[in-house]
Amino acid sequence: MAHGLEDGPLDDRSEVHLRAVRLLGDLADALVASGYEGQALQRLLARVLLRLFADDAGIVDREASPGASSTEHLALAERHPDVRDRLLACARFDWSRISPSVFGSLMQGIMDPRERRQTGVHYTSEQDILKVIRPLFLDEWRAEFERIRGQPAALAAFHERLAGLRLLDPACGCGDFLAIVYRELRLLEIEVLTALRDAERRPLDARTLPRVDVDAFHGIEIGPWPAQIAEVAMRLVDRQMNARLVEAFGQGFARPTPVKSPTIVVGNALRLDWKEILPPERCGYVLGNPPFVGAKHQTKDQRADMAQVAGKVKNHGLLDYAASWYFKAAEYIRGTRIVVGLVSTNSIAQGEQVAALWKPLLERFGVQIHFAHRTFAWQNDARRRARVHVVIVGFGAFPAATKRIYDYEPDGRPSKPALAIHINPYLVDADDVLVTPRATPLGGAPEIRFGNQPIDGGHFLLGDEEKDALVDREPEARRFVRQYLGAREFLHGRKRWCLWLYGATPRELRGLPEVQRRVEAVRAYRLASRRPATRDLAAAPTDFAFISHPDGPYLLIPSVSSERRRYIPMAFQSGDVVASNLCLIVPGASLFHFGVLTSAMHMAWVRQIAGRLESRYRYSNKLVYNNYPWPEAVDAERRAAVESASRAVLDVRETRLRSGATYAGLYNPSAMPPPLAEAHAALDRAVDACYGREVFTGERKRVELLLELYEKRIGGTL
Repeated sequence: MAHGLEDGPLDDRSEVHLRAVRLLGDLADALVASGYEGQALQRLLARVLLRLFADDAGIVDREASPGASSTEHLALAERHPDVRDRLLACARFDWSRISPSVFGSLMQGIMDPRERRQTGVHYTSEQDILKVIRPLFLDEWRAEFERIRGQPAALAAFHERLAGLRLLDPACGCGDFLAIVYRELRLLEIEVLTALRDAERRPLDARTLPRVDVDAFHGIEIGPWPAQIAEVAMRLVDRQMNARLVEAFGQGFARPTPVKSPTIVVGNALRLDWKEILPPERCGYVLGNPPFVGAKHQTKDQRADMAQVAGKVKNHGLLDYAASWYFKAAEYIRGTRIVVGLVSTNSIAQGEQVAALWKPLLERFGVQIHFAHRTFAWQNDARRRARVHVVIVGFGAFPAATKRIYDYEPDGRPSKPALAIHINPYLVDADDVLVTPRATPLGGAPEIRFGNQPIDGGHFLLGDEEKDALVDREPEARRFVRQYLGAREFLHGRKRWCLWLYGATPRELRGLPEVQRRVEAVRAYRLASRRPATRDLAAAPTDFAFISHPDGPYLLIPSVSSERRRYIPMAFQSGDVVASNLCLIVPGASLFHFGVLTSAMHMAWVRQIAGRLESRYRYSNKLVYNNYPWPEAVDAERRAAVESASRAVLDVRETRLRSGATYAGLYNPSAMPPPLAEAHAALDRAVDACYGREVFTGERKRVELLLELYEKRIGGTL
């Protein structure tokens, strides 16, 4: 008997599921046009869905619509033909074939995107739920079942343990995880019972079947209506699995309408005591999909929740809202054999959040990671899919006998799971070393610093027309005008200029009234600031607020760059070009430094260590550059190879740039010119050779090597 979704292509249930979501989405659009919105829309759609499913699955009304009357009056369908047509289209569909996770997809699909961001509601697809529960317990339980398939006594004991299993989802939403897990456990139980019948070669007693029931499942949900949907979803799955039971053993094994219920507690999971809902000594697994809310998008109440749970954690203000569930789970499982599996945005394994979250989890709670799915694109079946990249982390308060890392190709395809000796917070096979901000570069690399910050109210900055008008009016001002590059101007080839008056004397400025007018405007802008440090800058109104400009050439690195690019575009600039504070600059950088920084090796470090602005790379001096483990003891031949490959990259780019190309266009992952891709591939090989490796089988291997080198150079792990 098949269970869930196999490792190969999805079966036709996925298309059935998507069609169901589309039908409900069309009905939602018609209802919105007729005047429904907000919670009224959600409640009506949920009741319609449950009624449709109940009718097709033969479930009585009181189960399908808790809190509602046994009939649903839809007089609006008479007044709005479009609603009627969409409702009839839904009625023609066979709802008994859908997956229970459609309920969560429905809720997400009809929510306003702004509300979704504020609450962090993101419903997980069935295939992603299976990515959690398979390594969490299902694969292990199934493997044990296969080992004992022909042994009646062992099968009976196995069934006893299966019946005693209890689970908690502390962010259960509409019950997506609970419903899928219940389905999988019921399917496994049917297989166990079939094996028992075959092993004992006699009919089974109907009174002993089945023993896995909905009361094994516990959830916490802050919204009353999703909590009700979660309970009904469990009942719907129960009816589906009862039908499978009858199919396997005959009508004599028909299970009556359940008198048991799942425990779905309505409340704030971060304020509740999980031990009162399900005592840890009775719990086997904690799993779920906590809300995705970034540190900067949290509401006042959510920040208060974070303070309640993680207020004593250093730098807890950097953490995403979901991190609180990690702390709550770590406290809950302390001293137990419970294993936790959570879906989270990949920010918990990248950038500054790693140390802030995992240092206390490792040191205070003794957490050990058992399995991990590295970054992959999160999927769901809602029509308005949120763009999120996630990881899955499984952990306990004890060492796992087997540890596995699941990786993904750039196109989203899963790689073969890799056995690991130890999984660290960056979700690679390496020791528990944490990268924290550092004031100076490792390995004698040249100093990096931010570009120049004007704090001028825009009075020093000029567009093309403003620059031309100024120079026409005051030709002597030309020598004070310089090209000004921020990240956007650099990447997209946009021209911008600035007045660079650093070191200019009053005598030089006396004959330039327009320049003086701008200087006075800067002085007035700074004096009007509420910030004392900005008011102090008014004493030097001709100067930028922060000046880092070197006398000679430098390497420019945009501080923010699209995560879709294989490489962050970087380029040498002359001393005549002023970089803004939205860029970083490396004065004294050589061709060798350029080559290493624009290599696949360095980009592996960036993707793992850099923070994110939304999903874009946020390159930083103290965290990314200063901690980067540069290759050591590089001989002259390998250094020359990197320099030669760097020149080839620069030459290809220069030819294209002279023809009107931009760095953003050249590094577009779907349109990178083949000559540039080939030049970068050659550069990657040259840099890899400096690290003593000819071939890396994947980015994870690069990260593992770099963290190993980093650990050695800073003098140890946690």
